[in-house]
Amino acid sequence: MTGVRHHIPDPLLVAYVSGSLPQAYSLVVATHLSMCDDCRARATAHEAVGGSILESCGTADLSGGLRQRVFDMLDEPVIETPRYERSGIFPAPVMEALGGLPPKWKSLGMGVRQSILSHDEGGSVRLLYIPGGQAVPDHGHNGLELTLVLQGAFRDETGRFGVGDLEVADDDLEHTPVAEDGVACICLAATDAALRFRSLVPRLLQPIFRI
Repeated sequence: MTGVRHHIPDPLLVAYVSGSLPQAYSLVVATHLSMCDDCRARATAHEAVGGSILESCGTADLSGGLRQRVFDMLDEPVIETPRYERSGIFPAPVMEALGGLPPKWKSLGMGVRQSILSHDEGGSVRLLYIPGGQAVPDHGHNGLELTLVLQGAFRDETGRFGVGDLEVADDDLEHTPVAEDGVACICLAATDAALRFRSLVPRLLQPIFRI
């Protein structure tokens, strides 16, 4: 996809390629990679560097017990996982997280809806539906939030984010995202901590909506 202006920062991309990025963030990064030629090329370059480093490392003999466990694992039957294709605005990684089914939207009020894809102690990832012209309540962050636009666009204090753009927000940012007029803005968002809302009502509803 061309026209993407906000990309994955290198530290996040390296963590993803090395397999050390938490699952919630990995889903957002994988989805962005499916939409962005530039970041996909950068990820391939990081993989090549990582492969070269591994090849330059020394080797070590495996103990008999470990060798046998490896052989036993290789003998286990292979369970094929379903393959998912892009469906509408939802890229393949999102369709995989949805199990091939449409999102189950739940209202957050004022026309805003969410569909939680996963939520545990390690973080959460969800789809957000924001009607055109609607604002998300002003909030800060207690950790890292990745927000990827799948449809429409939104603006906040840091700029404009359209389809394929990734916003990286940390605990230094307090903002009020507003969906642009027209088509609803649909985003994929991952967090590792609860948001900090300034208004009382959003704070009271946080435990219910798991935001």
